[in-house]
Amino acid sequence: MTEAEQYDVVVLGAGPAGENIADRTCAAGLTTAVVESELVGGECSYWACVPSKALLRPALARADARRVPGLAAAVRGPLDPEAVFAHRDYWTGHWKDDGQLDWLASIGAHFHRGHGRLDGPRRVAVTSAEGEHHVLTARHAVVVATGSRAVVPDLPGLAGARPWTSREATSARQVPPRLLIVGGSVVAAEMATAWQALGSRVTVLVRGDRLLPRMEPFAGELVAEALREAGAEIRTGVSVQAVVRDGHTGPVTAVLENGETVEGDELLMATGRSPRTEDIGLETVGLAPGDWIPVDDTLRSAAHDWLYAVGDVNHRALLTHQGKYQARIAGAAIAARFAGTAGKAGTAGTGGDGALDTARWSPHVATADTAALPQVVFTDPEAAAVGPTLDAAERAGHRVRAVDYDLGKVTGAGLYADGYRGRARMLVDLDRGTLLGATFVGPGAAELLHAATIAVAGEVPVDRLWHAVPSFPAMSEIWLRLLETYRDSEG
Repeated sequence: MTEAEQYDVVVLGAGPAGENIADRTCAAGLTTAVVESELVGGECSYWACVPSKALLRPALARADARRVPGLAAAVRGPLDPEAVFAHRDYWTGHWKDDGQLDWLASIGAHFHRGHGRLDGPRRVAVTSAEGEHHVLTARHAVVVATGSRAVVPDLPGLAGARPWTSREATSARQVPPRLLIVGGSVVAAEMATAWQALGSRVTVLVRGDRLLPRMEPFAGELVAEALREAGAEIRTGVSVQAVVRDGHTGPVTAVLENGETVEGDELLMATGRSPRTEDIGLETVGLAPGDWIPVDDTLRSAAHDWLYAVGDVNHRALLTHQGKYQARIAGAAIAARFAGTAGKAGTAGTGGDGALDTARWSPHVATADTAALPQVVFTDPEAAAVGPTLDAAERAGHRVRAVDYDLGKVTGAGLYADGYRGRARMLVDLDRGTLLGATFVGPGAAELLHAATIAVAGEVPVDRLWHAVPSFPAMSEIWLRLLETYRDSEG
């Protein structure tokens, strides 16, 4: 083992969150090392957001085109899977991270390829694929940004059936004639949309009563309705108890709780995520391996003032854009906390009396993780939401009013697609007179979301929203209709 290398900050994990925090700390003049055992860019770039959207875009574009007069007849044919896969492969960089490595170098970060583990306070031990070992020490902060991985439940026969997880679902090179999907999550809904469009006969087995259980009920209902119309089978209230595969490449059979069986050619388990912390040395700093890492709003660990955790691993919001946001917040907090101490050992700057000076860095807090959390599900129709659902808001004790409107009745939506089907809901906090949340479901609805996110994050009074005039005949006219409906409901 070589002599320990010293840096101001060591980042464990080079996904979007790890990249963003390295960018901020390097920009602040803090020497920063980044450790990654796989590809720089992480899950999102190679096995999640980017490849899934590359697979979905042709499906959604074809669905939109089929609703446009004069164009529908021209797009009745099937998708070209090879062309779709080539499009996906381009956007994943063919699963090579050369460009991301160049970017890390350009910001001044020091990259270490290998498996990193905490090795006591402010120490990270790195083991390369070739078995070489070295230790990195952090003068100020270690940031854990190792993300999450797909959960594969311990069902009889499942391991031997070689199920797909989200990684295989976004990187497969052949279209399975029949695809079984277990779960009702975002991954389940998006991959059902993509693979049904690519030619698979999709069956979705949902233990709960609907798809997309974390969104407003009408979101899952509209998505399920569209999937059924496209030829997929959506079965709710069913539980898989065992899995059987015929040989190495034969059909796979899911055995349900009632004894019924469902057969497919591949099986995708879309049943949740778990933190990638089981082998990163948490036990060396008094934390439990395999657990999420609790943090405060500056993304600092509750256990150690030098330890930060950003992205999925802290379990605040398992969304790439939120992980990047957290990284920007944590990077700013670390930079402010250790301003002027680059290359110097010790903790944060202190005041004249030796007390820890938090005034500079405590304002950097990740409020959007709870107050204005946006998410888009890229199904057909798209489902986009910010803030809590009506049920969640009421359970949290808010006095709210839900305002609904048929999105298809907006002129811009009707021009967007013949027979447009969709729905919008805004939640008004009656005590504060501001928007608490909003949900939009329909083709192209994702582009409506950021306006709602701004209104929620900015706590814009509903009375002021009347003066944000939507352009006609854009789909954003939905805002006027929601406000009119809210006014009329006041009686």
